[in-house]
Amino acid sequence: MNRKSTNPYFHISYWIFVILILTVVFGVSWGSNLAAFYFISMLLPIVLGTSYFFNYYLVPRYYMQKKYLQFGLYSLYTAVISMYLEMIVLMFSFVYLGNFNFKNLSPNASNIILLAVILYLIVFLGSFLLMSRQIREKQQIIQDFMLEKEKLKQAFLEVISNRKNIKIKYTDIIYIESLADYVTIHTNKEKIKTKEKISNLEEILPDRFLRIHRSFIINKDKLKSFSFDQLLVEDIPLNIGRTYRKQVKESLKK
Repeated sequence: MNRKSTNPYFHISYWIFVILILTVVFGVSWGSNLAAFYFISMLLPIVLGTSYFFNYYLVPRYYMQKKYLQFGLYSLYTAVISMYLEMIVLMFSFVYLGNFNFKNLSPNASNIILLAVILYLIVFLGSFLLMSRQIREKQQIIQDFMLEKEKLKQAFLEVISNRKNIKIKYTDIIYIESLADYVTIHTNKEKIKTKEKISNLEEILPDRFLRIHRSFIINKDKLKSFSFDQLLVEDIPLNIGRTYRKQVKESLKK
């Protein structure tokens, strides 16, 4: 729970779904979807604030750190404050939607306990979805790590050259160059040509190799220096492709 999702569409889609569901539920109860939408819109900032404060502050800072007493205490404070804010929203609803008369509102709107239950159902549903998403993300990270580990176990690149299977040690590779319909693997000793696509080689090579151009993959262990648009591998200058500059910069910072 200590890492926010970097995909904003997940959050946007979730809250649009929440608004639609609550509007339909309250609209059926009230007999007016428009009044229900206005009410939910006024309630939404409280729901958003409570949900993100609970999921992104209380859970990682206290629950995940096994500070259960502080977590329970601050969760109680959060519940009290959010219910107080719900009462304020209810007063605005009383003024703008009920025309100063609670009888014009559905009984559900004036039931602060029901509103609190709905609020925390949304909070806990969001927490469950967030945890499920982050579990999947962590599983993907573990899978990528295991795949990288398997790649490192194989200390050589195997390609077909002149109808022969050739094994090339990773440590011998300086860079790989794509030329027309074949690829040249530049090593410390020789140049090996193969019909393999450079994109396929990029997939099977470990992280020590970096794609810097649509035509070049380099061995980072052989890198001597680099600038904005060029780098030096051994004593060979190679251009960095425009579309690869951000990726190369981030990779070489590690």
